[in-house]
Amino acid sequence: MKIAGFDIGGANTDLAIIDFDQGGDIENIKTDFRYLPMWMKNEELGGYLLDLIGEEIDQLDAVGVSMTAELVDAYETKKDGVLDIVKKVEDTFDIPVAYVGLSGMMNASQAISDPLQVAAANWIATSQIASIMSQNCILVDVGSTTTDIIPIKNGLECARGRSDFERLGTGELAYTGTLRTNVAAIVDKVPFDEGWFRVSSELFAISADVHHVLGNITTEEYSCDTPDSAGKEKEDSLRRISRVLCGDLDLLSTSDIESIGDYIYAQQSLKISEAISEVAEREFLDEVITTGLGRNILAARAVEMAGLDFTGMDEFLTPEECVVAPAVGTAIMMEDYLSDE
Repeated sequence: MKIAGFDIGGANTDLAIIDFDQGGDIENIKTDFRYLPMWMKNEELGGYLLDLIGEEIDQLDAVGVSMTAELVDAYETKKDGVLDIVKKVEDTFDIPVAYVGLSGMMNASQAISDPLQVAAANWIATSQIASIMSQNCILVDVGSTTTDIIPIKNGLECARGRSDFERLGTGELAYTGTLRTNVAAIVDKVPFDEGWFRVSSELFAISADVHHVLGNITTEEYSCDTPDSAGKEKEDSLRRISRVLCGDLDLLSTSDIESIGDYIYAQQSLKISEAISEVAEREFLDEVITTGLGRNILAARAVEMAGLDFTGMDEFLTPEECVVAPAVGTAIMMEDYLSDE
């Protein structure tokens, strides 16, 4: 059986196509993703999904979908977003489709009847993979935009928050990520010239610029739009960071900006670490499974700051599969769903 798992995010849409044998074991996984800013291009979703699948469309037996894109500015409410995404997916495929919900997979009619059950539920899919690796742990999934921090006990996720709104209040969602976070949302001042400089609150630079300057990501991995619609070379990122201090490359040297970047990196890691500690102390868990684009960049450092042990999900999946782990988990959940029917 060949199943496609999609994770439709606000900025990126991820795909995992998994071949399962008759016993439900995984034989092969193929992954891909596209930068799709749903706040501008939500009407193009169906075409992007087909483009991602490519020539394998005729071989697919089913499609599973998780989503977080319902929160984008194109929709007045999350309900509106879910309903639009479900409609576009259903219009695109004529094979069995189901959606990741807070209590498992849901068909289209169920998702339409209770749309908030599938809103931003992609962490449910990733938790399924983490629970295979450890029965009692905390999943830390650092993506391009956000970080999920999900407790798992006795092989089951037990997050106290059931929506992004609730998880922001329980430490289970840190709204900071590897690429798309405004630097001004990470720090309000930075050390420079033996003092402290407050930063501008403009959208001059994002976390991708910081990690690019520090060598944590490559130019190719800078997959989102830049704040100034300019280039993605290191000098471009240096210039954008200099503007956060209302400066430029005449005022600040490369060394100056790299030092500032080191501080921003540490503070971003600390924000994630604080959330991890909150969940770990409340749930009495001390083992962490890390995954996502920021698995080695932010998750590992944050866990170390929290004084906990961690295992990378790349001991179970490939590094490329870890980047789209919710899509992988979605395909796995879809296979289980079909097997139970």
